[in-house]
Amino acid sequence: MARIKPFTAIRPAKDKVPFVASRSYEDYSNLEREAILRYNPFSFLHIVNPGYRYHKEISGSERFGLVRNRYLEFLEAGILVRDPEPALYVYALEKEGFSCTGIFCATDSADYAQNRIKKHENTIASREQLFASYLDHVGFNVEPVLMTYPDDDRVTVLIKGITQQHPDLFFTSPDRVTHRLWQVNDPETISDLVAAFGDIPHLYIADGHHRSASSLLLAEGKKAENPKHTGEEPYNFFMSYLIPESQVRISGFSRLVKDLNGWDKEALLFKLDSLFMIDNRGSEPYLPALKHHFSMYLDGDFYSLVLRNTAYDNNDPLESLDAHILYNKVLRPLLGIEDLRNDDRIDYDYSPHAAIQMKSKVDQGGYAIGFHLRAVQMEELKRIADNDLVMPPKSTYIEPKLRSGLTIYEF
Repeated sequence: MARIKPFTAIRPAKDKVPFVASRSYEDYSNLEREAILRYNPFSFLHIVNPGYRYHKEISGSERFGLVRNRYLEFLEAGILVRDPEPALYVYALEKEGFSCTGIFCATDSADYAQNRIKKHENTIASREQLFASYLDHVGFNVEPVLMTYPDDDRVTVLIKGITQQHPDLFFTSPDRVTHRLWQVNDPETISDLVAAFGDIPHLYIADGHHRSASSLLLAEGKKAENPKHTGEEPYNFFMSYLIPESQVRISGFSRLVKDLNGWDKEALLFKLDSLFMIDNRGSEPYLPALKHHFSMYLDGDFYSLVLRNTAYDNNDPLESLDAHILYNKVLRPLLGIEDLRNDDRIDYDYSPHAAIQMKSKVDQGGYAIGFHLRAVQMEELKRIADNDLVMPPKSTYIEPKLRSGLTIYEF
């Protein structure tokens, strides 16, 4: 049973919260980043991109040191403020068509190591090491790991009681997302929440596998350096945001392949016919709504591909996963894509308008063919994690996407 813990957060000064909080660095276009860095001196982007001040790209340990310097400058200037005592933080996000309410807390890297915090993706060792080094240099964690848990009545009632009070923080960001945050520092309420989560068997990582793995590496390194290690030191924990699984929104990525690996259209369709029931839907955009149904866009037409029952093992969590089926039956044997992470012939694209976007990218000539899958369901994700399996890359696009700078965890 994974445990949660309150922590003493560093947060933006209340009059500067909308200016400090930022989306992830990669989520902005170059023009957006430039405008924010030029005109908003309070943006957290100044911390994560410290080279902007010097008009140069800075990397490695030099960048890590400057990130730490910018962070300390924000503290000294009162842009960031340290809370007086440990707390949990209930945070609600709302935008058109989506809302969620969860808890910022500290989670134990030992629970990740012992599989009480479950994963569904592989991590890359070099990225783990790089981010662990980054954490060691900067001394704080600003991007929470998104985790989910089975809906629980006790937790729901406790959170509802908290959110009926006036929030400590309330603002709407320029992308029309409404943010509310409640600081929970009442000892009895904290104890009740910690106990309630203590009865939940597992937490599941939705987004943040590398952050979790890197936090464990950091903890192991710090433990080796500390002869008085107890397991309760701040470096043993990392910041997470926990939401019930009913509030997680999972979408899919399109797969776009640059060529047909030597096949012509008719020959490829003939090969696919042995595995799928194929229906040419013409130019009308089509997205699949059912498991084992696939959308394919090729040479100006959308096709629905319905997997034949003999083509998969429904009792195997991985073999019955659509992303794995597409790789195992089409991308690898027919289109020659062996390495889904590193082959430069395949790209992945997320869009709220997936069919139109896929059509546009293929029609522009950069790609020969596109595929889209029904979104992975939460039960499929949990089944993969519970069986210690991993999904193919880019199997899920998971929301919420969280802001940097709303709460910061120091170690």
